[in-house]
Amino acid sequence: QVQLVESGGGLVQAGGSLRLSCAASGRTFSNRAMGWFRQVPGKERDFVAGIGGSDGNTYYTDSVKGRFTISRDNAKNTVYLQMNSLVPEDAAVYYCARAVFSAASGSLYPSPEKYDYWGQGTQVSVSS
Repeated sequence: QVQLVESGGGLVQAGGSLRLSCAASGRTFSNRAMGWFRQVPGKERDFVAGIGGSDGNTYYTDSVKGRFTISRDNAKNTVYLQMNSLVPEDAAVYYCARAVFSAASGSLYPSPEKYDYWGQGTQVSVSS
């Protein structure tokens, strides 16, 4: 069984920064891609960023490119999402998820059905 636990969410002013963490249990962390998604009430869960397991390649949705950075520390079984220059539109519940693949083309990362384990989510609020 795999458990993913997110932390680091909170309330920040526009222009501020937060770093989200996702700690994973289990032995298959390093060889699986990981993703961050976000969801606001009444809308679908949207892809934010992904990082490969075997290749470490990173992928981002257009709206966060240049502001967010995904990284991973396989020794700590943890994936991070550094969020800078936050805007009110970034406010959402952020979820980390483990992919069913180790590495893939960028086109696969945004599909929620390609992830088999999800965390419980952490709230990010941005005040204007």
